[in-house]
Parts: sequence; structure tokens; C-alpha cells
Amino acid sequence: MVSSRNILFRALPAFFLIALLGVLCGCQPIDFYGPNLEPPVPGELQAPKELAKASLPAYRIEPPDLLAIEMLKLVPKPPYRIEVFDALQIRVVGTLLDQPIDDVYLVEGEGNVSLGPAYGTVRVAGLTIEEAERIVKDHLGLVLAEPEVSIQLSRSAGTQMVTGQYLVTPDGTINLRQYGAVNVAGKTIGEAQTAIERHLGKFFDSPEVSLDVTGYNSKVYYVLTEGAGLGDTIVRLPVTGNETVLDAIGQIGGLGQGSSMQIWIARPSPDQFGCEQILQVDWAAITRGAATATNYQVLPGDRIYISEDKVVATTNWIAKTIAPLERLLGFTSLGTSTIRGAQTLGREYNKRSRSAF
Repeated sequence: MVSSRNILFRALPAFFLIALLGVLCGCQPIDFYGPNLEPPVPGELQAPKELAKASLPAYRIEPPDLLAIEMLKLVPKPPYRIEVFDALQIRVVGTLLDQPIDDVYLVEGEGNVSLGPAYGTVRVAGLTIEEAERIVKDHLGLVLAEPEVSIQLSRSAGTQMVTGQYLVTPDGTINLRQYGAVNVAGKTIGEAQTAIERHLGKFFDSPEVSLDVTGYNSKVYYVLTEGAGLGDTIVRLPVTGNETVLDAIGQIGGLGQGSSMQIWIARPSPDQFGCEQILQVDWAAITRGAATATNYQVLPGDRIYISEDKVVATTNWIAKTIAPLERLLGFTSLGTSTIRGAQTLGREYNKRSRSAF
């Protein structure tokens, strides 16, 4: 008769093998929504892929996007008063032959315009264009017989500060410096351009600006890599409208040593649907066979999840589990060696003491 203890002893290796296989394989969930259980998805509802990409909806500006504004037409509202560092286009008929007046002249820091050695300077700061024409004509009348003066505003010093790059602040506005703030959050580029022109219309006559987004900072997706027991990593990448799964993983340098080829996209759904979308990715088919069926187009808010390699995760778990024991044994071994060394030194000392006597 074989005792129950012997049976249990013989069965222990089998139990250990089963337990080890369970650890290596991990807990595998049952996918009740597998493709073999679902009816075919209509074409219009299928997720966009590498060869069937979809155009993203009109871009909505949000913090912290970076906008570039260029002035096209910023004419001050009349009556405009000339300021320091304005540029004036001055043309005069009836000047001296060797010293014509037909150029763009800068209003200097003192508010004067220098017309040349023969004509001197004229103060025009604070005057309207019509007033400046009369003042310049009267001034030139001291040298010329019947001068005819025409002055136009070529460039206003105040409008130079409009062109530039602007960061959308957390409250959804951009600061146009001396012209105040404009709310652009939630607007398309066209809507934001209209809002800026309407706001600048308080200061200029029918302003026209060009608006573009130079930093798409608010529309991003995430690549999450499971760390095989050593901590997960998250990489935040901007959406340009053309990325696929292959592009996204290429952005992070490929799969790491602790990663498996089990990859999926977790895609947030609109609130009215109330459920998330899980798109399984066949990494081997995409890379080895150039298959495009699961090389999905990445959309704003997507989470590309890269699962860990179970063998590497188990190895790391074992190493983390036995590490404290190794440290404890190391301290114990060090203490034992120290005691033995001290005992050996003591015996040597005693022998030398007895031999001396």
C-alpha cells in the first residue's frame, strides 16, 4: 500500500508546475465581444485605418495652443494722430531739383520729421494727417515758392505689436498687449480670426488679420507601456491628423524588452454612447506582413496600451521578492564572517601572548 504521504510527495512537482504555468500565463480575461461573436461592422462605423483615413473635424482652439497672427490691414480709425516712430509717406511738388522730397520719413523720438538739409525739421507728433500737411506746407513755404504737400500714413508704430505668436492662456484668451484680451477657446480658426478682427475693430478701421495654429498643444494621444512590474511609462504626443499605430510606436522608439506584442487602442467615446471602444492591434501582421487592417489611425484622446511580457514580469517579480532575502542573507553572512575573523584574530593574539611568556 502506498501511503497518502508518498502520494502527496509525488504530486508536489505537478502542483508546482501547474502553479508556475499559471503565473507565467497570467489571468486571461474572456472577451465576450470577440470579432467572431459580433456581426460585421458597417463600413461607415469602422475605425479609420492606414489606407482608409478620415479627415479630422475642424480644429477647435484650446489652451495651451500657440497661435500666429499676422496683420494684413490695420488702418487706425480717423482722426488718427501721428505718434513717435510712425512712418509717413511724404511727397512734395515744387522742391529744389537736387533735394526732392518723395520718400518714407520716420517720426523721430522728439516728434519731428527731418526733410533734408535745405528744409530742416518739422514737428508733427500729435497732429492729424491734414494738420501735418498744412504745417509742412507752411514750413516749406519759407524756402519754396508754391509747394504742394501730400502725406500718408505708411506704418503706425502701434500696429507693429499685433503681428507675432500668442499662447492661449488657461482662461481661453490671448493677450493682444495694448489692445486687450480676446477669447478664442472652443473656436475654429475662422471663428477665432473673426473674433480677433471684431475686437481690433474698436481701434482700427476694418482690420484684417491672418491666423494660424503653430503649436497644436491641446490635441494629444498617449502611449502607455506596461513596465513588467517595474513601473509603467506614459508618453504624451501631439496629434497632427495623419498618425497610425505604427507611427505612434515609432515615436517612442519601438517596443521595449519588457513589452509583449499584445497592443490595443482604448478610445474614449462621446458621452451619448456611454461606452469605450477597444481596438485590438495585430502588431505581427502590421510589421511582418505589412497588413493594414489593424493599423488604425490615431485620434485625439486615444490611449495606445502596450501590454507587458509575462515571462519578464514574472522574472522581475521573483527578483523583487527574493531581493530582501538576499540582502538579509548578505548581512548575516557578513556578520558571521566578521565574528569568525574576530575569533581568529583573538586566537592568534592568545598564541602570541603565551609564546612571549
